[in-house]
Amino acid sequence: MHEISLIDTHVHLDFDRFDGDRPDVIRRALDADVMAMVTIGIDYKSSLKAIEIAEDYANVFAAVGVHPHDAKDMTDEQFEAIAAMLSHPKVVAIGEVGLDYHYDYSPRDLQRRIFRQFLDLSLTAQMPLIIHTRESDEDVLELIQARAKKGWRGVFHCFAGDARMAHKVIELGFLLSFTGNITFKNSNTLHVMAAMPLDKLMVETDSPFMAPAPFRGKRNEPAYVRVVAQKIAEVKEAPLAQVAQLTTQNALTLFGLHSESILGR
Repeated sequence: MHEISLIDTHVHLDFDRFDGDRPDVIRRALDADVMAMVTIGIDYKSSLKAIEIAEDYANVFAAVGVHPHDAKDMTDEQFEAIAAMLSHPKVVAIGEVGLDYHYDYSPRDLQRRIFRQFLDLSLTAQMPLIIHTRESDEDVLELIQARAKKGWRGVFHCFAGDARMAHKVIELGFLLSFTGNITFKNSNTLHVMAAMPLDKLMVETDSPFMAPAPFRGKRNEPAYVRVVAQKIAEVKEAPLAQVAQLTTQNALTLFGLHSESILGR
């Protein structure tokens, strides 16, 4: 019986960096008290692969969507196909979707149009959102606020905004998810996280990226989400068990999952 149970709410298990040892990666996560993982689609093919992996592993669930980098390549047919994926029993969210103005791999007007499509899909399908934002906070908030609806669910993943942004996200009813970036030296994100209520937080790895400080520069993997939870516990001067319980319950509620059904698989 595990003393704590964590959920890695954002991982890219479909990436080829996991092709050589995916079963071992998932086993190490389970051994590190990670009861479940959500593997994230970034385009049509990636979303299909996320579902395939979720079908193969009882403790893995999938999110489907199109990353803003890939907005330029999405066709209407692919959008409809992704929308149809939402009926799959292992799909728990739409994502990741959003806006990224740092690299501008897709034109900003196109990014916004695609993001609006997924926002509307989230409302009609009543599925939670996993949101990516980079140097685009105001536009992301504006598009969400224009569709503000009671009971709308979602998370801003790998949150790296300031305290003002964090409070706005919470006011909209969304959660904040933190990754290995809070373990980096002189992390401003750590200070933002410290000021946020624990019952509004989730934890993630964003594997294979964002490895926490002890493993920085190496491939990240879901087992390391425990390091993120430990950092939150340290900063908030709270027991790790409390951080695990609250962040896991937030994830279960957001994704419509039940711990008994996961642990009993």
